[in-house]
Amino acid sequence: MFNDAVGFRKIYLAVGYTDLRRGMEGLAAIVKHQFNLDPYDKGVLFLFCGRRSDRIKGLLWEGDGFLLLYKRLQTGSFSWPRSDPEALAITQEQYRMLMQGLEIVPKHPIRESRPQELL
Repeated sequence: MFNDAVGFRKIYLAVGYTDLRRGMEGLAAIVKHQFNLDPYDKGVLFLFCGRRSDRIKGLLWEGDGFLLLYKRLQTGSFSWPRSDPEALAITQEQYRMLMQGLEIVPKHPIRESRPQELL
């Protein structure tokens, strides 16, 4: 379930750094107050990453309580976007890419260049 995104209606990344010592209530408070989203939205997964990019936490409301998910990679790290703190909605395909260690938000986006005039 955690690797393939089956059963999630929406998936949000908490971009930036999150203190992973926080529990369910602390993470739900971040979702509600910092991102202005409803942590009690059933089937919506919220993902958080700390300074160490080899572990993430997920928060999911199941209707009767929160499910707190934790994943630590044995080798490698997650390619986590670290720009301004925001909630970034991602697709299930992007989620699967993230779980495989692939970059889903380019650090250096390709910019359109203008051809130089010939002299």
